[in-house]
Amino acid sequence: MTALLHVLRAGPLSTVQDQGRPGRIGDGLSPGGAMDRLALLEAAALLGLEGVGETIEMAGMGGRFRSDAPLRFALTGARMDARIDGVALRWNATHCLRPGEVLDIRGTLAGNYGYMTPAAGILTDPVLDSRAAHLSVGLGRRLQDGDQLPLGHDPDPDRAPCALDVTDRLSGGLLRLMPGPQTDMFTADARTRFAETMFTRAARSSRTGTPLDHDGAHFAPRTTTSPVSDFITAGDVQITGDGRPFIMMAECQTVGGYPRIGTIITDDLPRAVQAAAGAALRFAWITSAQADAENMSQTAQLRALAPRVQPLLRDPADIPDLLSYQLIGGATAGHDPENDP
Repeated sequence: MTALLHVLRAGPLSTVQDQGRPGRIGDGLSPGGAMDRLALLEAAALLGLEGVGETIEMAGMGGRFRSDAPLRFALTGARMDARIDGVALRWNATHCLRPGEVLDIRGTLAGNYGYMTPAAGILTDPVLDSRAAHLSVGLGRRLQDGDQLPLGHDPDPDRAPCALDVTDRLSGGLLRLMPGPQTDMFTADARTRFAETMFTRAARSSRTGTPLDHDGAHFAPRTTTSPVSDFITAGDVQITGDGRPFIMMAECQTVGGYPRIGTIITDDLPRAVQAAAGAALRFAWITSAQADAENMSQTAQLRALAPRVQPLLRDPADIPDLLSYQLIGGATAGHDPENDP
């Protein structure tokens, strides 16, 4: 019998996600998938998976969940208030949800997109080789109260709970920017000023893209001639008609649009994704060769994350059945067991 994950309450922007649908730009479909791809890699490392699995992406607000079978899961990405039957859970760690228990994930404490990744995977029906909801084109939908998500097989159900110490990417910061095919449409002075300007993430954002605010003169290409329409990818930074930067995200369009001053490298895009409204962001130019040197395959990233996974140490105050554990081995009545008869 297939185990089910019951969605007792769904957050307003909760969806099933995976790595999306790469390679379909020619069909007019951007890859989509999880906004913070690093969060999925971190979940895979924590759960001991060989590759990235399906996850529940939660934007701003989580939800309430129950499983009818023991369920190992990882919590990664934006920090959220998560509890099982009222007991607080550590973020960037794995936990087990047992039948009858309720996992309650509330609002974000830092960042924008949190992830709850079951070790068993989520086996909803795939569409175009992916289970990811791509809302801007109408593939899939938001999760709803009462949904029942079929689960797969946990490859390592007895794996001990683990935690991962992650570098902060939830507070804004520096984004490395490499040149693209339209960078030369902007003067050298404009590119220099772009790197010297402090931006803040605007309040309005979506899975399609995020505008940035800044003080001072707006940015504009050196010519009003429209750029040649070519492919667009997540991380591209458009300069819109009012001179504001607009960072393209997972569900961006595939071609056309405003001129792009550059592209945020893959490693830094999660920082742009997770920057909350009002968070400060700055750009630093790097060469294409430097960007290539920074690029790592998914396999290499998982290999690099694995040594950082450590056993999850529980606080005794959070263990309700603490007195049922054998905490001391080899206890004696006080005599020397080796010399006494």
